[in-house]
Amino acid sequence: MTSDDLRELASQSLLSHFADLCEGAVIVDADANVVWMNDQYPAHLKIRDLAATIGRPVEEVIPNSLMRQVVHSGQPIMLDIMDFGQESFVVTRLPLRDAEGKVVGAVGFMLYDDPRHLLPVVSRYQRLRADLADAERRLADARRTKYTFSSFVGSGTACAELKQAARRAARTSSSVLILGETGTGKELLAQAIHAASPRANAPFVAVNIAAVPETLLEAEFFGVAAGAYTGADKRGRDGKFKLADGGTLFLDEIGDMSLALQAKLLRVLQEREFEPVGSNRLMAVDVRIIAATSRDLEKMVADGQFRADLYYRLNVITLNTPALRERPEDMGLLADFLIEQICRQQGITLHGISTAGLNRLLQHDWPGNVRELANVLERALLMSDGEMLDSADLDRVMPKIKASLVPALANALGIAEVVAQAERQAILAALRICAGNKAQAARLLGISRAALYEKIAALGVDAELA
Repeated sequence: MTSDDLRELASQSLLSHFADLCEGAVIVDADANVVWMNDQYPAHLKIRDLAATIGRPVEEVIPNSLMRQVVHSGQPIMLDIMDFGQESFVVTRLPLRDAEGKVVGAVGFMLYDDPRHLLPVVSRYQRLRADLADAERRLADARRTKYTFSSFVGSGTACAELKQAARRAARTSSSVLILGETGTGKELLAQAIHAASPRANAPFVAVNIAAVPETLLEAEFFGVAAGAYTGADKRGRDGKFKLADGGTLFLDEIGDMSLALQAKLLRVLQEREFEPVGSNRLMAVDVRIIAATSRDLEKMVADGQFRADLYYRLNVITLNTPALRERPEDMGLLADFLIEQICRQQGITLHGISTAGLNRLLQHDWPGNVRELANVLERALLMSDGEMLDSADLDRVMPKIKASLVPALANALGIAEVVAQAERQAILAALRICAGNKAQAARLLGISRAALYEKIAALGVDAELA
């Protein structure tokens, strides 16, 4: 038996099975006149004489039928609900074609005589739609920023100047280059800039260039066209530029990017368009770039390790995040903020830090900056049984003081008082700005209201306000 014979047999068998299994079946010719109807259909349509229906326009027999539309358009109507008097039927309609592909008629099947039979299918469809909507919502939430400028804790001069410059940057769409040591809050600052910008409701997408293998970075940035290579997703895959369209793309550790990829990134920034891997189609994109690095890009440019033209394209607005050792006046606020955050995350009783404990923190140069400080405080809190972190608690988890620093520390014995004075002035300034509203002042300082009340009492701020 040939393949054509099998197809013909399958077509006849399919029509026969459908006609037997369905609640009703009807065939119309090229003029949408009824040429055949199975025995079950007339009972549903309240037709007593089946022969009288043959040759009549289908609308005269089934008033709301769309069989004529199927014949004229040649397009099927796979699932529909058709009303007939006080009843409703679930139907499907398919065009019939001859050997040359010309539409010569149509066949219709009544799948169910009650739409309630579709409830399981509809329920599953609704569940799938709800799951999809939930996944899209969670993905959108993941693309939103978690930090604002109030999250960048600090009240000293260096921190205040940095926030002011960052707020100015947020009002523009220019590229921003954030420089600073590891752990100084570069991504936090990038998120704060995005959250305060006109693009705040659009995606914030971050890529850590150092964490992605060089061979995968191009696909990570520009995406992959469907079937671009063996094993590629048949549906294709969007890259970070596409995901960040209309929003902000944060390129962390930009100094680790290869020269070859630097050239491609430069073209995207200049032309505002890119080609997915394996595609010949250009895609337009509107993305604001915020880049960050702990490396010396100017030296890398001089050494030929970083393209000068890309450096100038990124370096429109430059922000320098100060190292922790350069802002000792912020140590108290940072310690309080991190301790409260750690206690809440770990579900332990809220702790404080003593003056001696604060003084011990100030005796370290913090090469890992705020990230290292958070690590030290968490370890100390988990090993402490007291309600206050003291110098002894910190000594257990911190490196020993370098011998070369001892003379200098002896001459700086009053540093804790200097820090306390800086905190006192910061609190006074915040209270004046907020017209004495302590809740607003606490938010401005980046600490809890309870911590603010404790500091007001401990530092004697009330006396100065009186």
